[in-house]
Amino acid sequence: MSQLLFINYSRVTFAVRMSKATCSSKRLKSNIESRISEPKPELCVYARKRTTNRYEEIRGGGFKAEPVDQKPCGLPDIEEFAYKISNGSCQSEKSNATSGVPSVGSTVAIAIKPESTAAKFPANWEKVLEGICNMRSSEDAPVDSMGCEKAGCSLPPKERRFAVLISSLLSSQTKDHVTHGAIQRLLQKGLLAAEEIDKVDEATIKSLIYPVGFYSRKASNMKKIANICLTKYDGDIPSSLEELLSLPGIGPKMAHLVMNAGWNNVQGICVDTHVHRICNRLGWVSRPGGKPKTSNPEETREALQLWLPKEEWVSINPLLVGFGQTICTPLRPRCGVCKVSDFCPAAFKETNPQSKVKASGRKDKH
Repeated sequence: MSQLLFINYSRVTFAVRMSKATCSSKRLKSNIESRISEPKPELCVYARKRTTNRYEEIRGGGFKAEPVDQKPCGLPDIEEFAYKISNGSCQSEKSNATSGVPSVGSTVAIAIKPESTAAKFPANWEKVLEGICNMRSSEDAPVDSMGCEKAGCSLPPKERRFAVLISSLLSSQTKDHVTHGAIQRLLQKGLLAAEEIDKVDEATIKSLIYPVGFYSRKASNMKKIANICLTKYDGDIPSSLEELLSLPGIGPKMAHLVMNAGWNNVQGICVDTHVHRICNRLGWVSRPGGKPKTSNPEETREALQLWLPKEEWVSINPLLVGFGQTICTPLRPRCGVCKVSDFCPAAFKETNPQSKVKASGRKDKH
């Protein structure tokens, strides 16, 4: 009696007729050679080896294994395979022709490892970054002197960290000069420490931080944060991203900024509305599934961190924020004076036609 071995490769099933299980390997080999010499139609399957560029032929009489002298090194040149046996046991390993013949009655399932989903570097991103640096060096922006990280710069480290946290809280949906003014008034009254804020009444805080956006809610959150910092951190601020995000009114953008400026601990990129807008205009980020634009700053942060070198994570925020405050503004961006407009997919699409005419005239002079 003979038996059939069924091997499942993707959608194709091959039936290989084998001799009795009790026959020796020498007898099996002689049977294979005699069958090959017969002028009958034969089944040929070609399987690519992982470690060489040659192809191995498997003829209808059995499986011929060839020794591999060269050991695999570096990255694989073809896909990796996962072998799954029908009895429920699963073993993942690299494809190897010396793995032998599968046992009779077993099924070999081949799963191709998906291609890496790592994001690729955007075209000309280094030239764009250098061009933005050049533009920023020739023109000051409000963030350069009134950014959140500048709060309490003359205070001791512990008090300065708390000042940066409060400044980040007040900065949400508020322009830098308004936030800076509120911080200066709090500083003059000696209210940039957790102990002092915990003692003062909420109405006083409201009057000092007005007209920051949502000042009533932020005054309430300031009191809550001061109490938490006193009871849990001895007047200091949390030193981890998770603990910062648990504070009332503190979101990812603020938490990453505080970790960077307060603790010198880079956990991620600080992405606000300016960074979110500019990265989408430049085509630097996209949503999962191939959609061209991210929908919020947190999606932008995740997409940007996939490819931007980590040494740029801290500097990218003030760089793009200042660029967004002076040139790549939310409304009517100044594409005519932008030095990287040639690399920007959104150039002149959100501005009036006169700016494009001025830009073309400026380029013709050069």
